[in-house]
Amino acid sequence: MSIEVTQLTRMYGEQKAVDDISFSLKKGEIVGFLGPNGAGKSTTMKIITGYIRPDVGTAVVGGVNVQDDPIAAKRKIGYLPEANPLYYDMYVQEYLDFVADVHKVADRKQKISSIIDTVGLTPEKRKKTGQLSKGYKQRVGLAAALIHDPEVLVLDEPTTGLDPNQIIEIRELIRRLGKNKTVLFSTHILHEVEALCDRVIIISRGKIVADDALQGLKNTFSNDSLEEIFKNLTMN
Repeated sequence: MSIEVTQLTRMYGEQKAVDDISFSLKKGEIVGFLGPNGAGKSTTMKIITGYIRPDVGTAVVGGVNVQDDPIAAKRKIGYLPEANPLYYDMYVQEYLDFVADVHKVADRKQKISSIIDTVGLTPEKRKKTGQLSKGYKQRVGLAAALIHDPEVLVLDEPTTGLDPNQIIEIRELIRRLGKNKTVLFSTHILHEVEALCDRVIIISRGKIVADDALQGLKNTFSNDSLEEIFKNLTMN
């Protein structure tokens, strides 16, 4: 398995942000990770990517226990966090060169050129990241997540701030990447999940309330739309 999450629990004070959850993803899967605000999605993603530690349980990425060897695990992960932190005073190419250097990417110049083309940054590549629109900033974050050719992508709200045409382009990019990578992505845009994913994990109040193929969920709920299924599982 590319991602294995086992009995994860994470507390913030007295609140259980993540409550004894387990799931796994195999190579080639694009899995939508859904839940209301505050359900535990971002906390789970931060644990998987090694940014915070769980109080209980384990996360394993590409056979590496994230808590035991976070550096080795991060080499296998491309992560686009919801906040998408960028250095606004750095030019796009400069920033990607910095990220590529951190990952010790070989032939950086060629790789940067290729990834800029892949995510559609060519028209803006000579600008500072702080000068970019929100949509292009998202593309820079996605390029940074892809620069070292990771086997696992963890994307937290990757289409935030994109216009409809850009959303279609990023959707197609994620679909292409999902053919030979594992993709776990969180979104509130449910038709994005229906367009991209065969499988959906839904979390509510820190617990997984559904983990099934999209069609399996629809069969269970008498072919309701994903929006209706989401409401039924998370509003009680």
